[in-house]
Amino acid sequence: MSFDSGPLDRYLSAVVGDDAAMALDLRRTFTSGARELADLLRRSRCDANWNMAALRLKSLAGTFGIVPLIVLAEEAMAGVPGDPDVLRRINAAIDALT
Repeated sequence: MSFDSGPLDRYLSAVVGDDAAMALDLRRTFTSGARELADLLRRSRCDANWNMAALRLKSLAGTFGIVPLIVLAEEAMAGVPGDPDVLRRINAAIDALT
């Protein structure tokens, strides 16, 4: 899956304008939150925890318009807890934002 960080870049530009330091700080905050949720997914052992972490990731990604991450979170919700393939792809999508 190719990844387009354009929506995040456009969102940050609209929010902070030309303030590169603020944009970097917001990007780090977003990716940090996304990584925490990916880790929560990794540690989930039941359907309820897995689905809640995936829903929170979907919500965070939706706030910034990161459609590929939204799709992956939905895929996680439709799957089984601990699915290594979806976890790998979620982490790769987050890595692509940094």
